[in-house]
Amino acid sequence: MPQEKGERRNRGHHSNKNKINVGDKGREILESIDENNLVIQQFRGYSNELDMKHDKFEKLVKISRDITIESKRIIFLLHTLDKESKREAVLGEAKLRFENMGKTLFKNIAYELDGQDIYQYLRAYKPGLEEYVEAITFFQYLQCGFMQDWTELEKSLVYTETDKSKLSLENSLQPTQMTRMLITPNEYIMGIADLTGELMRKCINNLGTGDITSCYQTCNFVRNMHKGFLGCTNVFNKDMSKKLYTLKQSLTKMENVCYTIKVRGSEIPKHMLADVAIGAAEDYMADEDEGYQV
Repeated sequence: MPQEKGERRNRGHHSNKNKINVGDKGREILESIDENNLVIQQFRGYSNELDMKHDKFEKLVKISRDITIESKRIIFLLHTLDKESKREAVLGEAKLRFENMGKTLFKNIAYELDGQDIYQYLRAYKPGLEEYVEAITFFQYLQCGFMQDWTELEKSLVYTETDKSKLSLENSLQPTQMTRMLITPNEYIMGIADLTGELMRKCINNLGTGDITSCYQTCNFVRNMHKGFLGCTNVFNKDMSKKLYTLKQSLTKMENVCYTIKVRGSEIPKHMLADVAIGAAEDYMADEDEGYQV
C-alpha cells in the first residue's frame, strides 16, 4: 500500500510538472492582452515563422531518411556486380534509381529550400546527401574508373520550372525559374571518405572472384584519395578526423591484401588465396597515426 501511494504521488507530480500554473494576476494579464497591438502581432508573426521553419526542417529530415535508405540499397546492388554478364544490367538499374531519386526526393528538397537560407536547413538533409554522394561516386567508379567533381554532380540536380501562361512567338514554353540542389564541398568530401570503405569491400570481393588486377587498381585509387585528404583536410574537424582514421584503416587492409597476393600468391592455391590474404590483413594492426585519433 505505501508503495502504491508513492507511485500515485509520483505520477501526479509528473503530470502536473508540464502544466502552466497561471495565477489570478497572470490570468488577468492574459485576458487583457490586446491582439491588435503591433508588438503582439509582431510576436505572433515570429511564432508562425518559427513553426513553419520547424515543420520544414522535419519534412527535410524525412526526405533525407528516404534518400539514405535508397542510397544504401543501391550500394548493396552495386556490390552484386561480380560477373561481367551482370555488369550492364546492374549498372543500368542503378542509373535508373539515381535518376528517380533526382526527379523525386532531391527535387522536393530543392523546392522546399527555394528562396530559403540553405545553410539553416543543411543539418536536416546532410546525412542523406552524404550517403547519396557515397553511392553515386561508387557507381561512377565502377562504371568508368573515376568520379565526378562535386560541381559536376551538382549540375545534375538543377530543376527548371516552366511558366505555362507565357508562350513565345514560336508557341514554345519558356523557362522562367531555375532551382538548384546545393551540394556543399564539405558534404561531398565526407561522402567520398565513406566511399573508401565500399572500395575496400569491393577489393576483397574481387579477390574472392579471382580478379587480382582489380584489387591492385582499387588499392591505388584509394591510396591517391588518401594523399588528397592529407593535403587538404583539417584534422581538427572532429567528423573529418573520424573519417580519415577509418579511411586509413581501409587502405591499410587493402595494402596488406595486395602485399599478401604479391608475396605469397605463387605458393597458395587460387581457391585459398582469398582466405589467406583476408586473414593476413585482419591480423595486421596498423600503427595509429598521431592526429587521426578521436
